Amino acid sequence: MGTEPAFTYAASGVDYEPLDRFKRICQRAARTTVTSLDKHGLSEPEGIRGESAYLLETPVGFLAHVEEGLGTKNLVADAMLQLTGERTYANIAVDTVATIVNDMITVGALPISVAMHAAVGDASWFERENRGEDLAAGFARGCRLAGAVWGGGETPVLRDIVHPDTVVLAGSAVGVIKPKHNRVVGNVRAGDAIVMLASSGIHANGITLCRSLAASLPDGYLAKLDDGGCFGSSLLEPTIIYVPFMQACQEQGIIPHYAVHITGHGWRKLMRLPEPFVYRVSTPAPLSSLYRFLLHEGKMALREAYATFNMGAGFAVYVDPSEAEPCLTVARAVGLNAWVAGAIEKQGQRKAVEIIPHNISFEGETLQVRE
Repeated sequence: MGTEPAFTYAASGVDYEPLDRFKRICQRAARTTVTSLDKHGLSEPEGIRGESAYLLETPVGFLAHVEEGLGTKNLVADAMLQLTGERTYANIAVDTVATIVNDMITVGALPISVAMHAAVGDASWFERENRGEDLAAGFARGCRLAGAVWGGGETPVLRDIVHPDTVVLAGSAVGVIKPKHNRVVGNVRAGDAIVMLASSGIHANGITLCRSLAASLPDGYLAKLDDGGCFGSSLLEPTIIYVPFMQACQEQGIIPHYAVHITGHGWRKLMRLPEPFVYRVSTPAPLSSLYRFLLHEGKMALREAYATFNMGAGFAVYVDPSEAEPCLTVARAVGLNAWVAGAIEKQGQRKAVEIIPHNISFEGETLQVRE
């Protein structure tokens, strides 16, 4: 008998190649609309297309906008409710806010207003098992953690598009950079330190692959991790909101040369900048029980895991070596675990991420999110 195939993100139905191709098509088309800003006295900063947040330059600062979606993590919450009675929709709502605002701060913008988009196939979904109340409480909590107001939202009923037993969660945010020097512009230099901030778990990326794995296991989401925890519950830890870290950095006069929200594409996101640098990680996060479980039960190659999940690091900033320790101090002050994970090198025109202890490298062509 042959061995069972290993799980991969593409095999689970999430193939980044066509998604990234569509992103590049959209960037090309979007550029044709920029002249519409003239009548408002606004402009588009150079190089903003392909970043995690969009900026508009004003005479005194920048306005920021982000639109993001949670993905399929709420399906795990649905399953765990049926299996254990555990209600985690408040956590799911925090996750939704986090996916939005953590993207926003990568350019140095602090969120002002966040909006929820909650699409269902049947309006009764909100009334079952107090889901509506839990979602509302969690979304408000996420906004408070981000220092933003919950400004509104949309709750469409999309019969025959959305399954009647679930919800599609997403949202948007408006933010500001003021004064202008707080903008994170991507002025990375050889020798910069890579400071990583720990995640609280899987956050909200790679969940489709985890759902596929759960469906293949005898105990499904109730399978035990090596620390005694439950697979399903471990997936539902709420995402860390990193806004207080970025705000505290700005208050201390620390402006990162670049910032990365480690979500889709896993650690390949570390080389999101178009310029060719090699991002050498000598100290990755230790593998938690959840990731050990995914690697073992999913027969995943470690390379595939780093290309898909955050692997214990939810956010990264690149700073001058002299600012690395002050960055760690700021992180500790806002209750986050952070460490100096490596450094940035210049190797001609090579662009890559190297995870040295695991002998893993991702070359530049493995991340194509910019036109």
